[in-house]
Amino acid sequence: MKKGIHPDYHEINVVMTDGSEFKTRSTYGQEGASLRLEIDPKTHAAWTGEHRLNTTAGQMAKFNQRFGGNLANMSARKK
Repeated sequence: MKKGIHPDYHEINVVMTDGSEFKTRSTYGQEGASLRLEIDPKTHAAWTGEHRLNTTAGQMAKFNQRFGGNLANMSARKK
């Protein structure tokens, strides 16, 4: 390995969203720095299996609103 081109690898504290902490080694910050997570496996739906319903209109809802869910309406507009 070349000297002087690699970042410093040191121990930091990782703080989860529930306040629990653990130590790991990283190139983040300085020795002893704290990395506070906004999303972690204890709260994110990808890991917990709890999915929230989005209230914003999705692509299909926008399509159905515009064309009434009928493809005939879309072909009639092209003529």
